[in-house]
Amino acid sequence: MSNFFTDNKDLQFTLQNLELEEVVSLREENYTDCKKHDHAPEDYKDAVDNYRRVLEVIGEITGERIAPRSRQIDEDGPKLENGVVIYNPLTVKNLEDLKSAQVMGVMLPYKYGGLNFPNTVYTMMTEMVSRADASLQNLFGLQDISETIYEFGTEEQKNKYLPQFATGEADGSMDLTEPDSGSDLQSVRLKASFDPVKNQWYLDGMKRFITNGCAKIHLVLARSEDGTSDGRGLSMFICEKCPELVVRRIEHKLGIHGVATCELQYNHVPAQLCGQRKRGLTKYVMSLMNGARVAISGQALGIAEAAYFEAKKYASEREQFKKPIDKFPQVYDMLTRMKIKILACRTLLYETTKHVDLRACYTKKAEEIPEGQIDVELREKQKYYSKVAAVMTPMSKAMCTEVANQVAYDSIQIHGGTGFMHDFNAERYYRDARITNIYEGTTQLQVVAAIGGVIQRVLEPLLAKLAKLPYEGSLQRMAKELEKLHKRHLDAVKFVSEKKDSNYYDLMARPLVEMETYIFVGYLMLRDALKSPARSVLAEKYVLYSIPEFNCRHELVMSNDFSTIDKHREIVDY
Repeated sequence: MSNFFTDNKDLQFTLQNLELEEVVSLREENYTDCKKHDHAPEDYKDAVDNYRRVLEVIGEITGERIAPRSRQIDEDGPKLENGVVIYNPLTVKNLEDLKSAQVMGVMLPYKYGGLNFPNTVYTMMTEMVSRADASLQNLFGLQDISETIYEFGTEEQKNKYLPQFATGEADGSMDLTEPDSGSDLQSVRLKASFDPVKNQWYLDGMKRFITNGCAKIHLVLARSEDGTSDGRGLSMFICEKCPELVVRRIEHKLGIHGVATCELQYNHVPAQLCGQRKRGLTKYVMSLMNGARVAISGQALGIAEAAYFEAKKYASEREQFKKPIDKFPQVYDMLTRMKIKILACRTLLYETTKHVDLRACYTKKAEEIPEGQIDVELREKQKYYSKVAAVMTPMSKAMCTEVANQVAYDSIQIHGGTGFMHDFNAERYYRDARITNIYEGTTQLQVVAAIGGVIQRVLEPLLAKLAKLPYEGSLQRMAKELEKLHKRHLDAVKFVSEKKDSNYYDLMARPLVEMETYIFVGYLMLRDALKSPARSVLAEKYVLYSIPEFNCRHELVMSNDFSTIDKHREIVDY
């Protein structure tokens, strides 16, 4: 029997030690919801027990049912017949299993049929689903669409759509990208026009690379303001599957074969405005990004976990020179590095989700303040957690997705020639991992999103708090090493800031963000080792592995050898 929760000691450790008391109390209205809803917890212990039970159920479904179906789904995929997308029967079974477990509305409030779980617990589910079948996560993980409707839609829209999402009756898609608008969403051209006689919005144009574009309910970014060409002319709309919304084709992809990625044509599709006009990109898509970055981080981590398990199993069984290859130093060194990278990513990811949860909770509380009243403390908390989440989510996505690619690469290397064969799972993990550091914002765009917070030292209070924890022995030695790195990092940040050279600032953004990540994650690993002494060796290894990586980036930042665009062009054009 395989259970993707109970066989993962680190995921269990994470649930037990995340300190979500503040988040859960806020979500459960200080546990008064238990008087209104049968499934609401009475206290924090009850909540965590409930999370664990549900995670064990999802662990069993993903390990026993979804994972064994994944290779066939990857082989066959969905089909487009007469304009209708038909999913593989095994994909349909997977979705039915998840619906039966009542986890299609994980974060939605009780009143709409949801579980009211925090994003942190939902992300644990997405990690397990992705470990079993990364493409299925692109269906299960679209719950952010219902969250957007909950956060910004009208009461009528919430009452109509959210119960459908919670039961799994409705699925969704997020229609943002266009043939000429990839990461540059400001240039979206799909037109939204309003008919005052019918009191109806209509959508006309094209969208491309739309995950699950055959969905029943679509969130669509469209240009509602004539004469505009930037983000201020864009609004968010809700539309439903109809004859006017045509699936032109399913993309033939490198990986993630189980989900349909569609090209869509809108032929005067009836739609409803979601939220306020002109706020589609500047507020609603930006809000979606926190959830999207976290979801793809979880997907990448699940793929990395799957690739690691496959490599570890193969290395223990494959014999060369009369002994298993995991006995050879070069192989167990690779497995060690893979494991530590995965644990480090998980530490960062769930620290990130906790802050995303706090941001969401305090934003909701701030919106509930009666007009004309001011709660300064509440507003300050909302502002603080929003700033922290805005730095940590791109940092997490960059790290998790890049590590997933490296771990999947190393998994094939450990398999040797067999890993290159289609008959082994290792090559599928490699293909599936590749998209994670591209969609929902490339790693380069995550750097752009994070660098402002690094320069402004948004994480400095967290770093200071982590640095003051009572480390002893090897942990104390590693804390001193991180302290040295931190001081040098501050010097590098100051150096780049004072240089007042925009080209240099842009060029050095990635090393600065990565340096901050090494330090922050290093402290998180040390903190976790205080809670479990068995993790001390993991923390120590992570810090020791990080030091030369940090030094390399620090040297690059502080050097003037590559300080101009021209010098880079000389190399590229050579």
